[in-house]
Amino acid sequence: MGDQPEAIKELTDGLRRGEKSQVLLGVTGSGKTFTVANVVANVNKPTLILSHNKTLAAQLYEEMKSFFPNNAVEYYVSYYDYYQPEAYLPATDTYIEKELDINDEIDKLRLSTVSALLSGRNDVVVVSSVSCIYGMGGPMAIQSNVIKLAKGQTMNRNEFLRRLVGALYVRNDLEFKRGCFRVKGDTVDVAMAYSDDVLRITWWDDEIESIEELNAVTLHRLAQFEEYAIYPANIFVTSKEQTQIAIRQIREDLAQRLDYFEQKGQHEYATRLRNRVEYDAEMLEELGYCGGIENYSRYFDGRVEGDRPYCLLDFFPKDFLMIVDESHVSVPQISAMYGGDHARKHNLIEFGFRLPAAADNRPLKFDEFYSMLNQVIYVSATPANFELEESGGIVVEQVVRPTGLLEPEIEVRPSENQIDDLLIEIVKRVKCKERTLVTTLTKRMAEEITKFLTERNISTAYIHSDVANLDRVKIINNLRSGIYDVLVGVNLLREGLDLPEVSLVAILDADKEGFLRSHRSLTQTAGRAARNINGKVIMYADTITESMEQTINETARRRAKQLKYNAEHNIKPMPLSTKIKGTLSSGGFIPSRKCPRKRTADSDMPLSTIPKVDNNTLFEYPYFEDRVSFAADPIIRSMTRSQLERSIEATKELMREAAVRMDFLQASQYRDELIRLESELRLK
Repeated sequence: MGDQPEAIKELTDGLRRGEKSQVLLGVTGSGKTFTVANVVANVNKPTLILSHNKTLAAQLYEEMKSFFPNNAVEYYVSYYDYYQPEAYLPATDTYIEKELDINDEIDKLRLSTVSALLSGRNDVVVVSSVSCIYGMGGPMAIQSNVIKLAKGQTMNRNEFLRRLVGALYVRNDLEFKRGCFRVKGDTVDVAMAYSDDVLRITWWDDEIESIEELNAVTLHRLAQFEEYAIYPANIFVTSKEQTQIAIRQIREDLAQRLDYFEQKGQHEYATRLRNRVEYDAEMLEELGYCGGIENYSRYFDGRVEGDRPYCLLDFFPKDFLMIVDESHVSVPQISAMYGGDHARKHNLIEFGFRLPAAADNRPLKFDEFYSMLNQVIYVSATPANFELEESGGIVVEQVVRPTGLLEPEIEVRPSENQIDDLLIEIVKRVKCKERTLVTTLTKRMAEEITKFLTERNISTAYIHSDVANLDRVKIINNLRSGIYDVLVGVNLLREGLDLPEVSLVAILDADKEGFLRSHRSLTQTAGRAARNINGKVIMYADTITESMEQTINETARRRAKQLKYNAEHNIKPMPLSTKIKGTLSSGGFIPSRKCPRKRTADSDMPLSTIPKVDNNTLFEYPYFEDRVSFAADPIIRSMTRSQLERSIEATKELMREAAVRMDFLQASQYRDELIRLESELRLK
């Protein structure tokens, strides 16, 4: 039937049979997160849920916390509010220094993730972005700096303080904040780096008399412990001995690299590298730290050249479960991370800014990532070829919704006068107090349509890559609240939009195939109307392409299944109403932490019980290679030859700039536009 009970049972049975890869094809609004939560509860093992961006990861984190309120549900994403990586551009002889701004709250959540995994608990569920494949300290190094305490244990107080410093806690009796400790006689207070609470340890002579957890503000006692483990205040920790070994190896490699540059006559590069590395080595000797220390991580980890870095996956047990959300986006994102990082590091190494060891501070290559997986479930409404091949083409379906909502009707209309026809449809929705999404092929066209509709008193906004993330969230919330009636965009499917107020999705120039008009993109875009009881999709096109036909047929198949399910279960479709979320912080949405979890040996508990459902089904999901053909949109069609030539040059420049920024998705969109422009130029 393709409902939740079947999907949960089949996925659970597959995991218990030892299947390495499974695919969950879940349509918009079918309750995929609830299904995943049930599967996790059934197998009861540490789980990593991978999402392709911070905001969607935070939403998943909040939902998982609601399903498992008493367990270690953690959040692990990039902790940078702003990050400009170090780079060198040889063409202009421009060196770009690294700049960053770390979000303290997300740093705390990352440390909480590591401490939960190190505790050995089986009830850990980590929701992560692609940050989980980036380098960090090794599990053994971090584990060796865990401080284990027990009531009645004999431990000299000063020895405990030295161990705290070794775990990168800082003594500060005046400004007591996260990652610090203070000493008052026989009492030591530790502001835990990975929680909002304070740990108080009291001594009687050299014996630990009590271990208490206090509220950080009121200092009221929250709990007492017989045993407690304090985890390091940073995910990059090492010993003094390893630091000395690292400094010696750094200088040895520096000498070899200097010989290399001198033999090639590149004296400027040799001088540049000598000055930088010698300064860094002196800082490491004196302070144990230097700027850009991550570029020397190979030496501190004891790895040899070419070895993969440690990452979050190393902290999971061998039998962990991986859930890849929106796998058609997340898997290519993982594949692309190494290439972009390597290209940037190559210039820094070749022109004498960094030692070759900097190349080993990197994200995992895809084959390294894949080799670390035990069992994985790929979740998507439009699984890509890789996932389908991994699962042998067998997909667990979840295409019926408990709410009874149907897939939107899809109608194809001629592209001639498409804007005038669209205006009529929008006016109908405005009268019903419903919203409209419009997708275009270019940013320029999105802005022109917004201007056209605004001039006709239709409250309209646009979003595309030039609109800041924070502004995008405000615009989306304004659409939902009725400030805007129409939202125009180039690639709205990327936003992970949950918009039950939207009843119409208009896809302009739907027959102009490419990245934005592939069958997966069309299906994802059409799904934005699936949360409204009056949902409808209009594709404006002069021909029906293979991608359009696949989308129309698949949507019709899912719609028929939902109708049959509704009839059999006497379900009447119910409109959805979801809360409008607040504005995100500058670093992306930061989730709340309402359930502090104690890191003790007996804190492990089974994953919370959620309502169980049963039955299962499998079906062969057909897939096709995307075929590409292009034609110009109406604005391009009206250009003169000279205008087209200027536009081609400008688009080439934008494509190159996007590639330099390693924004390859944006570059591919410029490439598609460039092909359309050149095709139209040949007709002039």
